[in-house]
Order: sequence, then structure tokens, then C-alpha cells
Amino acid sequence: MRYNNLDKTAAYGRLVEAAKVYSGFDSFPYRRKLNAARVAACSVPVADTLVYNWAAKKLDDDIVALLRELADEQELTAKYRALLDGEMMNTGEKRKVLHHLLRGQLGNDVVSDGKNIGEFYRKELERLSAFALDVRAGRIHGAGGKKFSHAVQIGIGGSDLGPRALYIALENWALKEGVTPNIKAKFISNVDPDDASAVLNSVPLDETLFVLVSKSGTTQETLANELFVKDKLLKAGLDASRHIVAVTSETSPLAHNSAYLDSFYIDDFIGGRYSSSSGVGGVILSLAFGPAVFGEFLAGAHEADRSALEPDILSNAAMLDALIGVWERNFLMFPYTAVLPYSQALSRFPAHLQQLDMESNGKRVNRAGEPVPYATGPVVFGEPGTNGQHSFYQLLHQGTDIVPLQFIGFDESQLDDDVVVDGSTSMTKLKANLAAQIVAFAKGQDDANPNRQFPGGRPSSLIHGKRLTPRSLGALLAHFENKVMFQGFVWNLNSFDQEGVQLGKALTKKVLSGASGDDALDAYSNLLGRPACTKRTPIA
Repeated sequence: MRYNNLDKTAAYGRLVEAAKVYSGFDSFPYRRKLNAARVAACSVPVADTLVYNWAAKKLDDDIVALLRELADEQELTAKYRALLDGEMMNTGEKRKVLHHLLRGQLGNDVVSDGKNIGEFYRKELERLSAFALDVRAGRIHGAGGKKFSHAVQIGIGGSDLGPRALYIALENWALKEGVTPNIKAKFISNVDPDDASAVLNSVPLDETLFVLVSKSGTTQETLANELFVKDKLLKAGLDASRHIVAVTSETSPLAHNSAYLDSFYIDDFIGGRYSSSSGVGGVILSLAFGPAVFGEFLAGAHEADRSALEPDILSNAAMLDALIGVWERNFLMFPYTAVLPYSQALSRFPAHLQQLDMESNGKRVNRAGEPVPYATGPVVFGEPGTNGQHSFYQLLHQGTDIVPLQFIGFDESQLDDDVVVDGSTSMTKLKANLAAQIVAFAKGQDDANPNRQFPGGRPSSLIHGKRLTPRSLGALLAHFENKVMFQGFVWNLNSFDQEGVQLGKALTKKVLSGASGDDALDAYSNLLGRPACTKRTPIA
């Protein structure tokens, strides 16, 4: 396989030329081209009931053909297969990338240091599933003998954003489906003590199991919150070792440690933002909803992973979505992407996708560490509809920048609890708003009053399905993970490290040590009320 920069491909020059006729709001005849026939023709299955529709994107068959050439030149399918087979794709840290293997095997056996990694993942899934069943049945309980009614995850970044988004996404589904007993999950992520205090004040400590997540076992914010929690447990007269489990690597200080009720393991081949399919998401979701529900989530993700192997981009939703994103980022020069789920259950999903995308492809050097002369990952943001319509849609509709949009919607609500108002249900109104926004962004509106003119020309895609379930949620997550992966292959990036977060961590340690050696750092530390020379106070 060849690992070439995007601008070294033959398709790149042709796409640059093609893009010249697509600049500006009125460069694509949406009012003529966006019709029922185009909507019907521009759909690609994802997995489960999900379908990706790109009818409102700013491209035609000629651009699709060039994107197909680009996919072939950059060998996207071959690189995905190499990743699945265990080739070292994280070049910065010299590691394999194996989050797909957590949901099922699509490639050859992956063996590292004599260990079958797929078998290791399967055994850990079995262990965490058995543990969750014992907790839910009351066979494992707190120090005071009470059954656990709450589980609190302590983690940050990928140890929080993904699992939190997935838990919120399934709360109402579980309620409707009668998933019992339902252990309520909460999350502590911020080192701000107000975060931990608010959560701990909302749960009965003697009925709460804490899930401590740190692959390295040294994450500063997470360990600070662990000590905060242990202090509260101690003051409540509870044995912390009966109330905390760890999700970590087998080489971390948290592993095989009697200070925890149990430990569940991942390895260095699972990046934090890709870890929701591991014990990082699996323990808390299995405690809350049961292992069978987590299994359905994994099955949906596996189905989407398999569909991402389709060589034809018009049959591969993740690859097509990725290539259209490259078209918009590198040739139409759109630096942003908005993720807009018309589902309150997905209220935290944009935040997770923000990390997934921006931490993966927010890079300025290629796999070999050489600068790239083109734009890479976009700025990602989002908020559920219809709230977003009354917030930032003003800029999206009438602002000076074109922001590509990714809508997500479902035919049915999760709870099926609704009321008819003015001749239609709330769910019908939600879907009507979604359809209206897609067309309004694309076609715009003429008006003699400039304040009421909508230029249109704002491209969007839509992922839609029947109902948000564990299986469709898994498929949705895998779609975006694979989209980001394919874009990294196109840009010749290492999408699987995150060196960009390290400098701030290093400077924080200097501040806390009292020996920063940087007068600006000391000045800001003093400005914030904590002199850089202040020594750390041991925690009992």
C-alpha cells in the first residue's frame, strides 16, 4: 500500500478544477435539482434501519466519480482491511488500532506478543457481563449490604464523553422497554470539585458503585476525583474497596489491585475516543441496562463496520460521507461541520463526535511527521433540534459562512408518549421541522426585504432510521468512527494519537510543582489565585 499526501493524487488536481464552479451560495441549482427523484436516488444503507441520504449535498455524478477515483488512489478499503488485520496504523505511538475487534472479527486473527487479542477482548466482555449481572441481581452489593441502585463513572475525555452520550441515548428506550432493574448512571469528569460534589450529593453513597476509568492509571483529573470520592466514602463509614471497580490496562497501577472490587482491562490498541465499545462503555452500560443491551449495541456497530468494507462508495455510507466531507473541506473550503440530531436522546452525541473528529484529524503533519499543505479536520459542533433552531441556526441560514450540516432523525420517538396539538403530534412536528430545515438551507428564499432573504446553497446530509435503539445507536456510532478513519486515510494522517493534549498537561504539572521556570505561567497562576510556588497538600 502507498501512503501519499492528498495533494499528490491525480484526483486532487481534477477536484481543484471541478470545485471552481461550485464556489458561492448559488453555485449549485438546488431549486431545480433537489426534488423527489434526487432524494430517492441518493440513499445508502448504513446498518440496522439507518440510511444515509446525501441528496442535499453540493455535488453531482461527475464529482462522485472523482471522489471514487480518490478513494481508489488512496486505497481506502485496503487500508481499512490492513487495520482490521492488525497492521500498525497508529504510527506516532507504534500501535495497532483495534476498536473494531471489540465488536466482532472482520479480518484475520490479531496476535501480539503471543496473545490472541480478539480472544482477550471476548473474555473481558464475558467477565464484565457476568459482573454486571451479579450486581443487578444483588449478588454483589455495597459495604453496608445494600443493593447498588446507582453507578457513577469517573473518567475524562473518551472515558466520559462517549459512555455518557450512549447512556443518555438509551435511558428512555430502556424505560419504554421495561429494562429492569434499572441502575441509574451518573458521570464525574471535570476536576472542578463542584462537578464531583453535585454528583455525590445526588446519590446514596451506600448504594452507589463507582467505575474508575483510566487506561494508564495516571490520568491526573480522574485520580483527583477518585480521591475526592474515597474521602466521601471514608467519611460515610464505607469501605471504598467494596464500592469501586477499575477499567484500565493490565500494566497500570490500578490493575490487580485489592483497593478495587474488580478490574476490567483494555489495552493500548484501544484509543480513548474509540473506547465506548470496550469496558470503558461496556461496564457502565451493562450495569445500567444489562449485558444483553450492550451486546445489541455491539452488534449494530459490527454491522456498520462490515458495511464499511463495501468497495463501491455508493454502497458504503461511511466512506461516501467521509469523501463528501473531504470535498467540502479541501475543495469547497468549508472549515466547519454542524451535527444536528433531531432526537433529544442524542443531546450529548455532538459533544462526543466533536472529540472523535477533532482529536483524531486535528493534525498538521502526516503519518511520517511531515507538514501537510492542505486543510485537515473541520471544527465540529452541534445541538439537538429543535433547540438549535432557536439558537445558532440564524448564522447557519443567513451568515457569511457556509457550514455543512449533518442531520440525524428517526421515524418514531423512544417512549411513544405524545399528544395531538393543532392537528398533529409533537413527533410529527419534530419531523416536519427537520424536513423543513433541510430544504430551507438548500433552497433558501427570495424576498424584497434583505433581512428576509435566505441565500440557500447550504449543504446537508441526513441519517435517518425507524427508532433509536441499542442496535441503531451502535450502528450510528460506528458510522462516524469509520467516517473519521477514512478521512484520516485520505489526508494521510495518523488519526489515532493525540499529542495535542500533552503540552497543557506538562505545563500543569510545572505549575503544581511550584517550579515552572516560566514567568508568564507564574503570572497566570498568580492571577488565578494560586501562586505557582504553592506546594501540594497531601490527601489523607
